[in-house]
Amino acid sequence: MTIRILLAVAGLLLLTLAADHLVLGASQLAHRLRIRPVVVGVVVIGLGTSAPELLVSGVAAARGDTSIALGNITGSNILNLTMVLGVAALVAKVTVRSTVVYREARLAVSAVVLFGLLAWTGLTVVTGAVLLLAAAGALWLLVRWAGGGQAHTLLGDVVDHVDGDAITRDDPGGHTDPAQRQLPAWSEPVRTVLGLAGVLAGAQLLVVNAAAIATDLGVPQLVIGITLVAVGTSLPELVTTIQAQRHGESDLLVGNLFGSNLFNSLVGGAVIAFAAPTSVPGTNIALVVVMSLTALTAWALLRRSFSLTRREGSVLLAAYVLTMPLLL
Repeated sequence: MTIRILLAVAGLLLLTLAADHLVLGASQLAHRLRIRPVVVGVVVIGLGTSAPELLVSGVAAARGDTSIALGNITGSNILNLTMVLGVAALVAKVTVRSTVVYREARLAVSAVVLFGLLAWTGLTVVTGAVLLLAAAGALWLLVRWAGGGQAHTLLGDVVDHVDGDAITRDDPGGHTDPAQRQLPAWSEPVRTVLGLAGVLAGAQLLVVNAAAIATDLGVPQLVIGITLVAVGTSLPELVTTIQAQRHGESDLLVGNLFGSNLFNSLVGGAVIAFAAPTSVPGTNIALVVVMSLTALTAWALLRRSFSLTRREGSVLLAAYVLTMPLLL
């Protein structure tokens, strides 16, 4: 048992570290290939930060551990908009633009509700195709909004504030960061491939040992998915959120959390459906309701005054603390 716990923790650490390098390497590679920054923001960064959830759920579903897969996605969605967003509001007041609330956040909430309804009925190849089409539509909308010629869009913020290792930009004088010039051209693809390999290895370690721990303790796999696995795969979002809030980038952290939920729900749900199309049962209705309500509550709080105070952050944290025992 002790060895399995240590291996699961090692998987979590590897997953978190490798996911960071996967995003940074892929972003820098995309920049060198002169791919449009908005595409980098939507596809590379948006999907990349959700890589732990997507790969862990895919590996779990392929192994037949569908309860862990569903618990991971639903648990991460709940945690992102309660505990993580609540912690951000406790660090400092969260203030966002109205366009973020009415466009990107609303789209993410719709994605969560759609995934919840389909997960409740049971994920099949057909529902997986619906989620995949919805993901394609969401990507198209995000790219269209970000490329609409506005100087300040949510995805523009994401691209502009990504780690300097990820995207190199020329300054107004036409000079490039000297540190970036010293990086050899082969470093980005190597970093990206190693990051992907690390995420896959970490996901495998985490899922295999988490499932074994659940069996040994007689704990339902869904519980392990909602707690241990969901918290582990949400660590990148938590770290990114705290750093963004410390630098006063509220739009970035809100976009990161709602965007993560969007990709978790649509792409993650499709991955589970296609990985195990005949063995994914309908998930617990209480879990679906809680996941949908947390998304709607976070969106409603932001919509009231386009901000979150410390008091409202405490409400979100309390919601997480109170709902977890009920679900478990």
